[in-house]
Order: sequence, then C-alpha cells, then structure tokens
Amino acid sequence: MNIYYDPTQKVFHLINGQISYVIGILRNGHLGHFYFGKALHTNEAMNQSQFREDQNRGLTNYVYEGDMGFSLNIEKLEMPCFGSTDYRAPAIDVQMESGSSIIDFIYEDHNIYAGKKKLEGLPSTRYEDGQDVMTLEIKMIDPVMGSLLILSYSIFRDYPVIARNSRLIHQKSSSIRLKRLMSLSLDLDDSEWEWVQLYGDWTRERHIGTSPLHHGIQSIGSLRGASSAAYNPFVALKRSSTTEENGEAIGISLVYSGNFLMQIEVDGDERARMLAGIHPQGFEWILNEGDVFQSPEALLAYVPNGLGALSRTFHDLFRSHLIAKRWRNAPRPVLLNNWEATYFDFNEQKILDLAHGAKELGIELLVLDDGWFGTRNDDTSGLGDWTVNLTKIPSGIKKLSHDIVESGIAFGLWIEPEMINKKSDLYYSHPDWVIGDPDRRMSHGRNQFVLDYSRPEVVDGIFEQLIRVFDGSAITYIKWDMNRNITEAFGRGLCAEKQGELMHRYILGVYNLYERMIERYPNILFESCSAGGGRFDPGMLYYAPQAWTSDNTDAVERLKIQYGTSLVYPLVSMGSHVSDIPNHQVLRQTSLKMRSDVAIFGTFGYELNILKLSNEEKNEVTQQIEDFKSQRELIHKGDFYRLISPFNGGGNQTAWMVVAKDGSQAVVAWYQILARPNDRTTRLKLHGLDEESFYEVSGYEYPLSGRYLMHLGLLIRPSFNGIEHSGDVTGDYQSRLWTIKK
Repeated sequence: MNIYYDPTQKVFHLINGQISYVIGILRNGHLGHFYFGKALHTNEAMNQSQFREDQNRGLTNYVYEGDMGFSLNIEKLEMPCFGSTDYRAPAIDVQMESGSSIIDFIYEDHNIYAGKKKLEGLPSTRYEDGQDVMTLEIKMIDPVMGSLLILSYSIFRDYPVIARNSRLIHQKSSSIRLKRLMSLSLDLDDSEWEWVQLYGDWTRERHIGTSPLHHGIQSIGSLRGASSAAYNPFVALKRSSTTEENGEAIGISLVYSGNFLMQIEVDGDERARMLAGIHPQGFEWILNEGDVFQSPEALLAYVPNGLGALSRTFHDLFRSHLIAKRWRNAPRPVLLNNWEATYFDFNEQKILDLAHGAKELGIELLVLDDGWFGTRNDDTSGLGDWTVNLTKIPSGIKKLSHDIVESGIAFGLWIEPEMINKKSDLYYSHPDWVIGDPDRRMSHGRNQFVLDYSRPEVVDGIFEQLIRVFDGSAITYIKWDMNRNITEAFGRGLCAEKQGELMHRYILGVYNLYERMIERYPNILFESCSAGGGRFDPGMLYYAPQAWTSDNTDAVERLKIQYGTSLVYPLVSMGSHVSDIPNHQVLRQTSLKMRSDVAIFGTFGYELNILKLSNEEKNEVTQQIEDFKSQRELIHKGDFYRLISPFNGGGNQTAWMVVAKDGSQAVVAWYQILARPNDRTTRLKLHGLDEESFYEVSGYEYPLSGRYLMHLGLLIRPSFNGIEHSGDVTGDYQSRLWTIKK
C-alpha cells in the first residue's frame, strides 16, 4: 500500500497490490482522472502520455485561445466544473455574489500521510491503526472566488477500495452559494457497463434491478430527507458477462443517510461519468468567510472476479471499519420483540410474562416496542413525550428493566425521537419545532410530523427527555425508528436564504443525537429502523451496527429483501425475525422451520406471542435458538456467497451459504417457494471451499471433497415425484439447511 507522486509527470498513483488509482495535474491545473482498476506496476502508471494525449476535435471548444489541442470536454476529470469547455454534468456548482457560476479550481499543493481523518459531524470509515490506510489530500484553489477545495483520497491496505470526500473552504469576505458538491466523480473510458441498483418500497426494500447503460443520464436518488426504501445509496457497474464469481465490477457506496444522488451520464463518445453525493435538488449552502462545507464520504471499489467478491469486499470493510469497534466482535443477542405479540395492547405484567417465557426458550433479550410512553395507545398521540406511561407501566421503565434483567434476560426499548404527534405535550408547547411552512397546510404520515433537527434546541430537548428515561435503567438495546419522510421542507429556525440547508442540517442533527447518546451509553446496542428498511445505509451503520431490514417479516418476501441487501451490507447488520402466521404483512402461512431458516441469516430473533405457542412449537423454537447460537459467529463473521438468485428464472428457488474465513466450516441454505409436479433432481454447487479438503456434510454418510461440493454439488431431490416421497419436507415453502465441517 502506497501513494506515489512524480513531480515531473505530475501524476499520483494510489496502489495496494489489488487496485491502482491514477490521477494527474492537467495543463490548466485541473485534476485529471487517468485510471482505476486492477493494480498496475508503479513505473507504468507515472507517465501522463500513457493515459491521455491532446486531441484536435471538430467543432470543440478549447481552453486556451489559439490552442486546438486541449479541451475539457474530451478529458477525464476528477472534479469537473460546468461552463469551461466541459458540457457534461459537473461535480461542483457554486455561485458568487456577482451571479457568476464560472469555476476554475487549479492545483496548489498536496499532502500524503498515513492514517485517515474523521469527518466533522459525518460518519465515515474508521481506522484506529493509521498503518492500515494512507491518504492523499489535494488542495485546489479558485483565486477569483477566494475558495479552497480539498479533495481527499484514502486507500486501504486490505481492501480494493478508495474512500473519497470533498471539502470546500471559503476565504473571501464576500459570500458564495454552494449548489452542488459531489463526494465522488469517476470518468470511465467506455460505457460497456450494466447499472445495478437496489430499489423498492415499504415492505419490499432493496430488490435488485439491472439495466445496460444508454446515452444520456441514468440516476437514482432520494428527496425524502432519508436515504429511503425507494433507492439505496449504492450502485454497482458490471460488464454484461460478469457473474457472481467472474468478471469486472465497480461498486459505489455513499456513507450518508439523507437526500442523495447517484448518476451516470453517457456522452456521444461512449464515455461514462459517474457522480455520487448529496442531491442538489433543493440544496443550497451559504458560505461566508472562514466557513467550511464537508461532503459525505463515498466508497469506490473495484474487483475483477464478480459481484460476489464485490459484496464480500463491502461486507468486510463495513464489519471491520464502519461498525464501531465496541460491536465488531460482540455477539448479537437473540431477541423477542413484543410488537406483533401485543401491538399497543400491553401492560407491565404482559411484558414480564413475555420476558419469563422468552428466557425459558433461550432468548437473550426482550424489546419493549411502541406504546410505553406519553398517552400512546394508538398511532395518533404521544410521539414527542418521552415520559413513561404509568397506566401501562406503573413501576416505570427503570424498575421494569431491572426486574427483567434480574430474571436472566436483557432489556431493550423502542424510540422514535425524530417524530411528533399533534396530540402531545411537546406539540402544545413547541408547535414551531415541526418542519413545515406555517402559512401552508402540512401533510401527515402515520398521523405524525417531523421534528426540525436542523435546530440544536430541538435536538437538545429530545436528548434531555431521553436521558431522564435511560439514566439508571438497565437498557442495553435501543430500536431507533423513523416512520415518516419529510414534506413541506421549511425550517422555521432558518432565515430565507438558508432554507436550502434544511435537509442536510436535519440529518446532521440526527447524527449529532446519535453521537451524544452513544457517548453517554456506550454499552447500548442501537438498531436503526425507518418503517423497516427506509434508512438502511452506511451512514446509519456507523452509529447503529444493525438495522431492521424490513417491516415485512414474511419468509418468502424476505428472500428477495435479504438477498438484495447482501449486495452491499453484511448479514450481521440485518435485523431478521421469525414472526407469526398468517404473516401480518401478506397473510401467507409458512412453516416455523422455513421462517427460522430465513431469519438465521441475519441478527435473528422472534416477533410473535411465544406464550401462545404449543409445546411442540416451543421445543422447535428452543432447538432453533440453540442451532443459531452454535452458528452465530460463522454467520456473522464468515464470507457470504449467493448461489441461486430469487430474481432469476421466475424466482422459485433461492440459495446462499456462509463459509468461515479459515474454511473450516460452512452453512448452506436452499429455499423453494412452490412445489412442482414430477420435478427432476438437481444439484446445488457450492463456493468458497478448499478443493483439496474433505468435509463432513449433514445428511451425508461419508465425507465429500471441496472439489465435489463445488463442481458437482449437493443433491436437491424433489419432495414428491408423483410416486413416492423422498423423506424431505413436502409441499410449498420448503427450506433445507446443511452444515459442513472440514
């Protein structure tokens, strides 16, 4: 791992043995992009002429009068600006007091150092050991504007990833209006790529969509104030021939939880420009002398060996360097959430009974969900009043939490601190704390409104309420929900010219509250939630090491949701529960076995009334929990391989597996939605094993070699062939698990 600079050629080369990232200073002082891909030899990367040459093109505008050889419109650029011979979408847009938006940032200086700086007020990858990462900071200056632009590039020792961010510092007495500052811009030589995105909606988050690049602009993004269930701040680019295990793939992940844009533009020369950062729609930031604006971090990965390798790269990076150190190796507790068991209809005794029943089954944590506070008996009231509802819990949260812990099980609590109901004491006292234009009607969602976290006094007020509940309690887990996106985006605490800052200031306020809560309660495990998976992004994982994957707990629907989520996020980050049947979202009935066989590939827990289970079902749940605990470390720390996609071939089958880092063991899962008549026997080919080693496989009488398992595979016999049963579970909604040991 190193960063080289050749002052003669004015070329920078970031290399770690897996990838090379090559950039250089162009004739006009702008920064050019030369190469990103598989690692090059150092001496091969240090000559500008190997990557670019001045071209004389017909009817093209050129930078220098009388010089027909240098146009930005045919250059690959690192921080492209609009208006000076480059007509593609820019990465930065600034307007000066004169009204001019002409930008000309030129190279001034650079700094190379071991380590990586924490971004002020924003989440980013963490590196406690500075020897594992090196950073290049390039200082660009626009003397007319009077601003500095710092472009930061970090390369990691162990990952084929570049972390990028941009920082704008204004140094002149006149103010400027920042309208766009992308975290990343990447110009590609060609457009022979396919665009892979994660899309969806509430209860069907992060489905995989793939389309070829075409001329013009393709993009995903959010204007909701949250990263959203509609699109995730992740995009992969792959060749048409790329599979799970072979072929080139590029991944871009934005470490941010607010409004974002990920966009690619293909021009007439078949080149492609990728941009990622804060969405410029509705965004405007005023900078006066001495002010600084910091963009979020973008992570850029390249692999030559398939989408599976790209996913495992992000899994490892997030587990080791995004999730807080306290939780990287801590086992996630098997939990019971009372929501689908009781909804709002509970009292103290019901919760104690659930805790005692959970302990008998081997469950490690009871979570008290919505309804414990204020006048909260339905979703029309109470949000904003974080005081205990003594009618339901007369002894209070502190005593209840200690009583449950003394019974041998941990205690967790649900909160939704960013929201408010009109039927609340807080709204009565501070109606101006709500986001919305007082001269216009306010929309509502779930009978609630959004608190204005762009105002420090609002964050302070909620923080003070929460700590009065938390201090002295035995809470070790918090589910932090957020069930409504922002509409009528107007901040009453911001002046007219700063209204464009509201959305970004809002998410900075959310991050600030997380920071303060974590600092005060370092041993509380936070799980983020946003009506399920509406804010499942790397920014949240920085603070909350796991996220509620979806409100949809149906085992069949979860196959697509968890499969798609795995494209970038590790299993240890996915909240996944066994819930009741008929399923509360789709009314489907699946076996307790299948529900568990899906849910174990995540953090694992239950969301049903365990007190109503039959003795046979309780015995089955006890065994499921024992089996999960025996495999928990493998599932949460191992390498994940996707074997059969639910998005291909009609989606009737899905399969995946997890292999220990040392190859010593694995667990394989296969799922079938509908039984098929007179079906044939097939084989499931595995991945990630050692070809020359032999493995014991559950259900097989003799060891099998890794070569056999990967090239021939496990037998998948139909449950019923029209003549006789195979002995496997019959009917629809089947699942089978195999444990494998070297």
